[in-house]
Amino acid sequence: MRSKLALLLVAAALLLSASAPLLAADATVLRVVVVNTDNPDAYLKEVEKGRAHNKRLEGSSQIRVWRARFAGEEAGTIVVSIEYPSLAALAKDDAKSAADAEFQAWLKGLDKVRKIVSDSLYTELKP
Repeated sequence: MRSKLALLLVAAALLLSASAPLLAADATVLRVVVVNTDNPDAYLKEVEKGRAHNKRLEGSSQIRVWRARFAGEEAGTIVVSIEYPSLAALAKDDAKSAADAEFQAWLKGLDKVRKIVSDSLYTELKP
């Protein structure tokens, strides 16, 4: 009896661990890009162009720009959040933008007004 219970618990643990990546694929994904820019106004104008490209390409992301406050030495830092409904949506949007010459030209030009400090992906935790 005890060995059957142990076997059942091991099987349940394996099943849960195998399904975790599938559950994570449905979780909301947040890309956080921290940038340095000498001209925040010019950078915001470029981000607006990026939003227009996102709309034209029928992207699923929500793009927002933030300025750090009460952040010690990091106060004033510009942070861009790009939220996707899922990891699959991020991959689909990434494929569209990678294949679009106009988007790629805009992205290359963006390097003139900013330097990326960090670029991270986060997945939403759900109970």
